[in-house]
Amino acid sequence: MAMREREDKVAMVSKRRVPQIESMKHIDPRDYELLRKFTSEQGKILPARFTGASPQQQRAVARAIRRARVMGVLR
Repeated sequence: MAMREREDKVAMVSKRRVPQIESMKHIDPRDYELLRKFTSEQGKILPARFTGASPQQQRAVARAIRRARVMGVLR
């Protein structure tokens, strides 16, 4: 059991974050392709530790995703 737990931890550490937002001027809630990169298959907002976004970028992305859901662009 202990060996399996260690393998799981090693696998978690090896994941690398890849920044997906180059310039943080404005994130358009109608930009479907960009917002899909920040949501899971179930439509949940992915955490910054997976997306590589800074805290300011993550807040802007979350706000844009919520607005896109209200507009009907995302579900």
